[in-house]
Amino acid sequence: MSQVSADTIRDRVRAAGVVGAGGAGFPTYVKLAAKVDIFLINAAECEPMLKVDQQLMPQQAPRLIRGILYGMTATGATQGIIALKEKYQPAIEALTLLLPPQIRLHILPDVYPAGDEVITIWLATGRRVPPAALPTSVGVVVNNVQTVLNIARAVEQQYPVTRRTLTVNGAVRHPLTVTVPLGISLREVLALAGGATVDDPGFINGGPMMGGLITSLDTPVTKTTGGLLVLPKAHPLIQRRMQDDRTVLTIARTVCEHCRLCTDLCPRHIIGHELSPHLLVRAVNYQNVATPSTLLSALTCSECNVCESVACPVGISPMRVNRLLKAELRASGARYEGPLREADEMARYRLTPVKRLISKLGLRDWYQPAPMEEMSTEPSQVVLPLRQHIGAPATPCVRQGERVSRGQCIADVPLGALGVSLHASIDGVIASVTDQAITVVRG
Repeated sequence: MSQVSADTIRDRVRAAGVVGAGGAGFPTYVKLAAKVDIFLINAAECEPMLKVDQQLMPQQAPRLIRGILYGMTATGATQGIIALKEKYQPAIEALTLLLPPQIRLHILPDVYPAGDEVITIWLATGRRVPPAALPTSVGVVVNNVQTVLNIARAVEQQYPVTRRTLTVNGAVRHPLTVTVPLGISLREVLALAGGATVDDPGFINGGPMMGGLITSLDTPVTKTTGGLLVLPKAHPLIQRRMQDDRTVLTIARTVCEHCRLCTDLCPRHIIGHELSPHLLVRAVNYQNVATPSTLLSALTCSECNVCESVACPVGISPMRVNRLLKAELRASGARYEGPLREADEMARYRLTPVKRLISKLGLRDWYQPAPMEEMSTEPSQVVLPLRQHIGAPATPCVRQGERVSRGQCIADVPLGALGVSLHASIDGVIASVTDQAITVVRG
């Protein structure tokens, strides 16, 4: 691997439009500007049904190692760690043969949410990130597998992000993991899996725990699309997501037993964060009777959904309550400040085994291997949202009627703004440019 400077790495990653592929979409060049001692790869992929990272690792092991080394160069890290589960044996075998001295594997238990970056850091390094703090506060930068592969591609080929690998799983004829152009519709992605096998399906973007309800299959695939999960609309995972906020609050007010199971199993709470979901539900139930610190702790919720899907015996969603509180607090400019407390002595035993989680979620009938497949995907058009990342939306630099090539920059970010550029994912003609998206028609 040829020597590339830290500045060059960051510049190429920014130009390529690389963002965190794990869901948040934070611009990667910003993470690479941090100075840390550990560059950690979050390869847990503990959301049931998603099969992307565990298959990309053995398939592209050399590129993954090179991407980690680029990340270490950019951040000054002296140690690289790939945190993955023991059941990912093909990945372990492929990576072990290639590991340089400064990179090691850390084998995680098959629990949820091992993929929460704060939990991953704790399990892989023993370091605990304080509430409301960033991983850099404990000398760690975290990226997921697909992000690091995009780093390597950007540095070596100077090629931008125009594709996304995702899993289509559940009630489909042909569960699979596939790489598709950004901007392709989820309807077309579903067709690649042979369509739904139930008459009245519901759809989730991402995994069954943290994924969001899809209201239209015309929704385009973006840089952060985690997967397409198909279930009967009557399935509890779909029905919960269809509840409006008023219903969620009404349930919380009328049936809470104050058992505090949601807090006892909250991953952030058990490693020493103040966050206590049962107190936040109580505060909402009793006209916000809580200390300011307790209310502000809602801002530290990772929305892992353990409180709703695993802990609560009566169907309350403390996570949705927290989300509503977070929206109000952020609108007012509030911030949380609080100490890191002692971790629960039982913390490691209070994470949820994935096998138990699958059963708890009612997914046994829908849990499929979803193997990686190479498929030709040539959509007639793609719709590319200008905001596929945290920060400012990209600003179009093309006009309607202009011909573009795959990989060409079609929207950029103003100097000094947090964001990344956007690139055409197919060859074609710009059909429309709006404040929200650019549409490219193949031609």
